[in-house]
Amino acid sequence: MPAYVSPPRTVLGTHKVTTEEISDDIRLHHPDHPRLRAVLRVVDNCGVRTRHFTRPLDAATISGTAGVDERTRLAFEDALDLAERASMSALETAGLTVDDIDAIVTTHATGWAVPNLDIHLIHRLGLRPTTRRIAMTTAACGGGAQALIRASDLVAARPGSAVLVVASEVLSATYNHAASSIESMIYKALFGDAAAATVVTSEPLGPGLAVDDTFEYTLPDSVTRYRGRLDDKGMHFESTKLAPTTAAETLTVVKDWYGAQVPDFTVIHPGGLSIIGDTAEAFGIDPELTRHSTESLADEGNLGGVSLLRVLERTCAAPPAADARGLAVAYGPGFFSAALKCHWHA
Repeated sequence: MPAYVSPPRTVLGTHKVTTEEISDDIRLHHPDHPRLRAVLRVVDNCGVRTRHFTRPLDAATISGTAGVDERTRLAFEDALDLAERASMSALETAGLTVDDIDAIVTTHATGWAVPNLDIHLIHRLGLRPTTRRIAMTTAACGGGAQALIRASDLVAARPGSAVLVVASEVLSATYNHAASSIESMIYKALFGDAAAATVVTSEPLGPGLAVDDTFEYTLPDSVTRYRGRLDDKGMHFESTKLAPTTAAETLTVVKDWYGAQVPDFTVIHPGGLSIIGDTAEAFGIDPELTRHSTESLADEGNLGGVSLLRVLERTCAAPPAADARGLAVAYGPGFFSAALKCHWHA
């Protein structure tokens, strides 16, 4: 039986930052960078016009010199605030209360906290003490798809239950001038802050995505291609020269699982223009069907695990036809792919 996903709700960081402002900030802090011109060119062409941070660009924890303790502590506090607001909005959209929730699945890879997002949200939201929990802390960009897969598993195991899915990322925590590689400069421009939430059930609560099957694939020998790193200056996100082609390496396997039919609609994680384009090309998808992903990337940047839910929210606002067949897919460090074969329930 399908698992049904209610329309997600996203809360963006308060401070809107343009790519021009990012470029100016890089010029200010790295005037003698040996490849400054190349850095600025790549930043300008990354596909992001604006993104939202939880704190101003000139805050000590973003372009300033705050240490790792302050950066990680405030990043988690901000992520928790965003997650709480997104959760309440998603419950209202689904027509449910906290008493209706049987399980919570969270994904969060920025900041550091023990206990993590799941426990904090049980207290903040007032969920039942018996609420089952799955907390993912390293899925990063693949977290949104991975969380929907785990929620689908939970409602399949216990029909009639309702699972709250919450993704929250403060990726501005990795905006750090102590790192000056070209890759770190690109991530300064690529990432944004947000939280998103939805409810997954075994019976439909209204029109939306219905999950028919799921798939997970870990690419062999790929653990170093995308990775997080923590030092005394803060959190950093890094990648190797093989990173840009990594998603394409997994797509043959994902496509073999999905089958020969071309999807009628897509929910593709907007990790970057190349990731969206490689996915569309592999599946023979008309670029018009990726517009929600490219527009989310342009307006909000890569939101990590939040992005897939944000693209789904945009899809719900301009829904496919009833019973249209779809593909939802995201990619995360490791390197892994998480995909959902789905249809549109109307």
